[in-house]
Amino acid sequence: MNTTFTYTHSAPQTTDETKKYPALFLMHGMGSNEQDLIGLVSSLKDKCHIFSIRGPISQPPGYAFFTIEGFGKPHRAVFDKVVTDLQAFIENTIEEYSVDGEQIYLLGFSQGAILTQSLALVMGNKIKGIVALSGYIPAFVKEEYTKLSVDKLNAFISHGELDNKLPFEWGVASKDYFTGLGANVTFKSYPVAHGVSAENHQDLVAFLEANIS
Repeated sequence: MNTTFTYTHSAPQTTDETKKYPALFLMHGMGSNEQDLIGLVSSLKDKCHIFSIRGPISQPPGYAFFTIEGFGKPHRAVFDKVVTDLQAFIENTIEEYSVDGEQIYLLGFSQGAILTQSLALVMGNKIKGIVALSGYIPAFVKEEYTKLSVDKLNAFISHGELDNKLPFEWGVASKDYFTGLGANVTFKSYPVAHGVSAENHQDLVAFLEANIS
């Protein structure tokens, strides 16, 4: 596939060449890489395509998807470009793999959750479901982006109550924002800092198992 992103891809082991299958796109947090989130969804590997994408910016010890201008404020030009590039990546996989364009799911942690939520807003009901772990929606996305309807979106949004990097209130705000737009939102909080607890892992997998068909 013609793309500037480095990524991993796994397909269901038993496939019917006449059928298309759901796809799950993974986006990691700052300083991590495309291997980071795969273990969270290993139980789903025979139900769907899994694409795990590496951020394009070096951020030792790993990578990032965008740079930060200030607290809760990505550099706008960098962010705009990666959103556009990720949207193209998702649409290209529908053309080049046996991906069902009506069964697209996004999962992200931290930076990946910020992008997951932003992509859901700009792609609208092209996205069937999202899992946003410990993220937020940038103000300029809410105020200035052209957004499409998300009234058919199933969203799992979670946040650590003790998060010391991205405030818990930002996760609540995301829940309220998507709910206000008519999305079907499941919101979960956990007594942890900036990470994914065992309970959070179980809950997100249960959400995806229930939604991916």
